[in-house]
Amino acid sequence: MWRAIALGVVLVLLVAESPAFGKPRPGFLAKDARNGAPAAPGDAQKYPPTIVFMTDFGVIDDAVAICHGVMYSVMPTVRVTDLTHEVTPFSILDGARFLEGVTPYYPAGTVFVVVIDPGVGSTRKAIVARSKRGQYFVLPDNGLLTLVEQSDGIEAVREITNTDWMIGTKLSSTFHGRDIFSPVGAHLARGDDWVTVGPEMAVKSLVRLDLKAVAVDARGLSATVIATDGPFGNLVTNVDSEDFLKLGYQRGQEVPLTVGGKEMRMKFVNTFSDVPLGRPLLYIDSRGRLGLAVNQNSFAATYGVKPPAALFIPRGK
Repeated sequence: MWRAIALGVVLVLLVAESPAFGKPRPGFLAKDARNGAPAAPGDAQKYPPTIVFMTDFGVIDDAVAICHGVMYSVMPTVRVTDLTHEVTPFSILDGARFLEGVTPYYPAGTVFVVVIDPGVGSTRKAIVARSKRGQYFVLPDNGLLTLVEQSDGIEAVREITNTDWMIGTKLSSTFHGRDIFSPVGAHLARGDDWVTVGPEMAVKSLVRLDLKAVAVDARGLSATVIATDGPFGNLVTNVDSEDFLKLGYQRGQEVPLTVGGKEMRMKFVNTFSDVPLGRPLLYIDSRGRLGLAVNQNSFAATYGVKPPAALFIPRGK
């Protein structure tokens, strides 16, 4: 009997060692070579690679579908998620804001392909960047990475020059979304070695938007209104809740501030209905950022504030 039990244990161990039963390859639990993040056994087989795709193309024609087709041609099993294709045309700032807003919700190894590219066909560079969170960004070097760099940090950057990663040698001067960014994103998702995409660039050489980073000092908080919130006209700032709360204000208090050169006072509240109709308010939005709104109206239209705009809030007394 004991001999049979021993034989059974040996058989179980042999089966467990078999590649057919999914034994992790050597080093699989170490950092993944493509994304620099710890990988769990079986994750690479369990989930398909993900590309998050954003443009200002709109959806009235076939541009987005063509880019999807290019990605699938390079890697048929890739998963493509459309962030949005309704970015305000040519608005690099809006693109930068949406990009920074979604990165926390995607894992290391995700590839973001972004085409808001008013300088297409010019001397602007096409690049791949890797963030310190292990995510990849395939986009024009025109400031789209500004907010991601501020929040996540950029670890390395390469210029896209390898034509083998592009759709062909005859490149359009006006559709780099199809010819360059889509195929490069798919090559990355497929696991191709990103160092072969082109030469390394200095991170400090990246083009950056002229946005005033949040600064908190003895006087108060200086920051920037970076956008309006869709059709509602609320102001979106680059101030996270932790920085604002350092000023000492409590919900229900009236807060003095200067925005876009206009001095104002408004209550800091939980939600829009905490003030009367038509009254302004400060609140923490769903992304954890300080926002300025008017209850059931547009703050931007009511007070004539257009982003980007300077914001200053003194310390509470």
